[in-house]
Amino acid sequence: MKIALGIEYAGCHYYGWQKQDISPTVQEVLETALSKIADENIRVVCAGRTDTGVHALQQVVHFETSSQRESQAWILGTNTILPNDVAVTWVMHIDDDFHARFSAQERTYQYIILNRQARPAIFNGLVTWQHRELDFDRMQQASQCLIGEHDFSSYRAVACQANSPVRTVHKLEINKLNDWFVITVCANAFLHHMIRNIAGVLMAIGIGKEDVDWAAEVLAAKDRTAGGITAKPDGLYLANIKYPEKYTIPSPKTLLDKFGLSL
Repeated sequence: MKIALGIEYAGCHYYGWQKQDISPTVQEVLETALSKIADENIRVVCAGRTDTGVHALQQVVHFETSSQRESQAWILGTNTILPNDVAVTWVMHIDDDFHARFSAQERTYQYIILNRQARPAIFNGLVTWQHRELDFDRMQQASQCLIGEHDFSSYRAVACQANSPVRTVHKLEINKLNDWFVITVCANAFLHHMIRNIAGVLMAIGIGKEDVDWAAEVLAAKDRTAGGITAKPDGLYLANIKYPEKYTIPSPKTLLDKFGLSL
């Protein structure tokens, strides 16, 4: 049978999602826990790989197993074994044609910035800290040029292995509540470091280091060297994966709803 899971994790202490020679990774600890519950070797497929230090409000995975377990056993049993910073939030039996990655229609990432003079303590590693004052209006105005289908070569990592730099951004919103900024980006797919590079450009504009038109100029250059620094991974969250309605994949409800954001 094929099973789909929703996973949330804080990526501070992990070398990203993907299992590799360096340890630990989120995939590694999840597969270890699931294999113990299933009493067989489990390999999972995820909706989208996240880098070192990046978090997930909802990562979606699927795996195949011959083990018969109740939903409660998959959730509670697996969470008993998992580290405290990784948790299974839901589980469901899924159609055989479902694929966590290839069935996805849209992915949503959110980048959280704490904008104040004092560094964070409680949220250390969970948000990006910017001590210089950000201009919300400048960032909002600059961001609009990135909506739509574009060649995002200037906004992807030099080592990005995607065959095409063209991506379609369906929504790019910036919300502000007191000292908190949240950048929400929905797209059909993302390039390596794309969100962090967008955040880096928008923050440079927000602090007045660059003009508002710079975001569009960077995009038009189609050259990574034309862009700014890559923002830290601390504030980056994989927030949601949208699938066809027939699969009835749950949509996450998080504290970020307080910002009036809809996934």
